[in-house]
Amino acid sequence: MSKEPSWDVYRSFAAVLRQGSLSAASRALGLTQPSIARHIDALEQATGAKLFLRSQRGLSATDHALALRPHAEALVAAAEALRRSAEGAPGMPEGTVRITASQAVGTHHLPAIVTSLRRAQPGLHFELALTDDLDDLLQRRADIAIRMAQPEQKSLVAKRVGAVRLGFHAHRSYLEQRGVPDRLEELREHDLIGFDTETPFTCAGMRHLPGMDRAMFALRVDSASAQFEAIRAGFGIGICQTAVARRDPDLCRVLADAFDLPLPIWIVMHEDLRHGSRYRVTFDALVQAFTDITQAAQGA
Repeated sequence: MSKEPSWDVYRSFAAVLRQGSLSAASRALGLTQPSIARHIDALEQATGAKLFLRSQRGLSATDHALALRPHAEALVAAAEALRRSAEGAPGMPEGTVRITASQAVGTHHLPAIVTSLRRAQPGLHFELALTDDLDDLLQRRADIAIRMAQPEQKSLVAKRVGAVRLGFHAHRSYLEQRGVPDRLEELREHDLIGFDTETPFTCAGMRHLPGMDRAMFALRVDSASAQFEAIRAGFGIGICQTAVARRDPDLCRVLADAFDLPLPIWIVMHEDLRHGSRYRVTFDALVQAFTDITQAAQGA
């Protein structure tokens, strides 16, 4: 490179990669489309390579652009982390905390938790990144994570708070119509709700259910929330958290003795954040909330 591009150039490049067009990137960043175009031109001149090709569907990233993508995303993540760290007065629980969790945890548990925490600490703001992928806290894509597996990276503060349990459930109306299975083998005679895409997590769960596979599912969807709503709608029998199912009196657990899978819950954050009041307050609140949830699940 003959000249170091400014931060805005990298941010625009990452936005175009993510959005797929100059116009969409300009809307996302609140800049004009000509400004985004100038930034891309500046980066192409600095790198000496073409980054995007125009096509009927918009802009297509070149191999060179794709090679730069992880570095640009890391810069954006670091900038967001810096912005969040700079918010709020020192020593006061104020500012934004970004929490990542699975779709199921984020849908069924986090809304009530952050509501209580917001009422207790009105200076806190929250960003929820709901994904079943494991966001890398070392790159600061999130501040705090709720995970179902023990983190292996160093430089992380992790607290195990117990486990939630998974089991087969169905709506009362479905069971009245189709009957209650007494053995796992009888599930073949029922409408089952399950995953669409095989992942390490789903494969690990299926090892507890020998003889069952994806082909047996009458409804396949990768969203845990959609699976739960299908159970509530009476579509058939599916797997969900027992603690969540108990909130609906019309949901019944089936085959509890044959399938009862515990999922450990870990609250995790980067050790550099432990002295930030808003992170510490949020971390402690999550630990207490999920400890209560897992203890209630164990005692039920």
